[in-house]
Amino acid sequence: MIQFAKLSVLAACSLALTSCAVQKGPPPPAPDYQATTVTVPAPANLKAVCFNDADLAAFRARQTQQELAVGVLQCKAPDGSRLYDKQYQAFITKFNPELSSNAKELQAAVARKRRNFDVTITEIANRTGNQPTGDAQFCGRHLRALEWALTPGVTTLSQVPAPYDFGEQMGIYPCPK
Repeated sequence: MIQFAKLSVLAACSLALTSCAVQKGPPPPAPDYQATTVTVPAPANLKAVCFNDADLAAFRARQTQQELAVGVLQCKAPDGSRLYDKQYQAFITKFNPELSSNAKELQAAVARKRRNFDVTITEIANRTGNQPTGDAQFCGRHLRALEWALTPGVTTLSQVPAPYDFGEQMGIYPCPK
């Protein structure tokens, strides 16, 4: 009987440890916080203006950061304080090395397409700043994006979709495969 009790306890502990084991692999799919945006047809000269995968990744990473920055500035508590300052600061801390290299990558990408880096960043900010009037989920969408970005399974900025995808509206198209 004592041996059976020992085996039962051992089996129970093994099951408990197995269920608590850290699972490795890709993070679960991102929550569905990204708003639908207007689809714009690709231009006839797509091959001349398209962005390769690396340039597109640089744009999307900066778009995410810029949109979250605007969300932090726009989403305020009744007393006027910013609701998501702490989360955004944690986001910047987590992705700072990637954001530093991203600025250089995006500057090079937009220059190759004869665009101005500052104008591109300002356009993202302006488009994001116009969203609260038509999107009742604006602040909630930004909070969910920040929460997703700060989950331990998210290790790179490429895993964090921007709350809005303005790429096509801004003439940012992927190159055809």
